[in-house]
Amino acid sequence: MTNVLAFHAHPDDEVLLTGGTLARAAAEGHRVVIVVATDGLMDAAPDGDTPRLAELRASAAALGVQRVVHLGYADSGHGAVLHPDPPDRARFVRADTEEAAERLAAILREEDVGLLLSYDAHGGYGHRDHVKVHEVGRRAAELAGVPRVLEATLPRDAVARLVKLVRVLRIPLRFDAETVRTCYTPRAAITHTVDVRRFAARKRAALATHRSQVSGTGRLAPVLRVLVRVPVPVFGRLLGREWFVEARAATPCDAVAGLFRPTS
Repeated sequence: MTNVLAFHAHPDDEVLLTGGTLARAAAEGHRVVIVVATDGLMDAAPDGDTPRLAELRASAAALGVQRVVHLGYADSGHGAVLHPDPPDRARFVRADTEEAAERLAAILREEDVGLLLSYDAHGGYGHRDHVKVHEVGRRAAELAGVPRVLEATLPRDAVARLVKLVRVLRIPLRFDAETVRTCYTPRAAITHTVDVRRFAARKRAALATHRSQVSGTGRLAPVLRVLVRVPVPVFGRLLGREWFVEARAATPCDAVAGLFRPTS
């Protein structure tokens, strides 16, 4: 068995990009850990667990994840304007990459991680915290000597089809056409596809725990509200596969080889 750590930018990212994979890995006996760079808050954090971290812990429980860690940074937000740091911590995008990587590497060593899940070089759709996850994740893997790194992504053509479906259903999703053409990864560059349709119910349940995002006013909120209400078979058809790009050569006798089969 291999210890798997998924490094994400914000609470709820763990479901959307890797939820089925984490549920499947846990069900197959691997120890699974989630680390989030930020707690998803723009302002100073209240004492104790923040609301979004509490939602993340509920999501992790639904997926079968054994441990959740906040790396200690604040959300950097969207848009051209980068707000000042809150008084209690730095925004993740302003964090020194080496320092943040050392924080993550310490957890990788503590957990004896054999597989790190991170983000592609675009950070998916280009959010600055997601790009930083890619940079910090790669460096932390080097520092800790993690033998295998897979970077979560989506095929660009699948993103384009999803946008068309959203238009047909008249879901009020805001998006930039140029981003759709350039974000994520060309299908030919994707190295691994994970079938997670059997874990659709767990993935949908985990998504539903992020109530602040589902019921909020964020740009993905209308889509999330639809996803948590569709029947599980439909959810599985929509979100039943997850994609990764191999960041380095796979270990030949890797215990998770059956889970992460190369894309044909």
